[in-house]
Amino acid sequence: MSATEPLVLIVSGPSGSGKSTLVEKILQLPGTMLSVSCTTRQPRKTERDGKWYTFVSEAEFQQMVAAGEFLEYAQVFGKNWYGTPRKWLERAQAGKKDLVLEIDVQGALQAKQKLPGAVAVFVVPPSSEDLERRIRARGQDSEDEIHRRLDRARQEMLNYSSYDFAVINDDLERAGREVQAIALASRCRVARNEERIREILKSFGG
Repeated sequence: MSATEPLVLIVSGPSGSGKSTLVEKILQLPGTMLSVSCTTRQPRKTERDGKWYTFVSEAEFQQMVAAGEFLEYAQVFGKNWYGTPRKWLERAQAGKKDLVLEIDVQGALQAKQKLPGAVAVFVVPPSSEDLERRIRARGQDSEDEIHRRLDRARQEMLNYSSYDFAVINDDLERAGREVQAIALASRCRVARNEERIREILKSFGG
């Protein structure tokens, strides 16, 4: 792995587990930037186009798929499409920044396959009861949708061993420190710094 390649941090977990809040904690670190996903779903009242998501029509999304513009993409709950545009990798590399991807579990597994050097973090809710409470508190889903989300969460939890790290989000302050620590430690991996270490080694006559 070249140090010139951006460090990619994948943050995923069940809907309602608190991914967005923990991603915001990572983005407080200097030298980080967010990959803005594309989606065909309608924006929620609190969402602004281009901040967390770029909202596109299904036709536009499929055109992007055909053009090979996505690093990963998936259909969630059998209706809305989500995808990570490749352009964010290029922007991170040009800006010499670490790239943070907040994506669902299906997309995270795809991204990890295509970017084996990426660091994948699984956000774990404290319990199914807590997850249900968080989903209901958002007031955005029908009863059927809530049950679908909880059933999907149970399936997604079975993939935890595919990740490099797991953060149990039962205490936001602690979980925030943990995701920041993962990001900082990942910058120090030998594979990321090997070229620089070899240069330094030359000064020792090595």
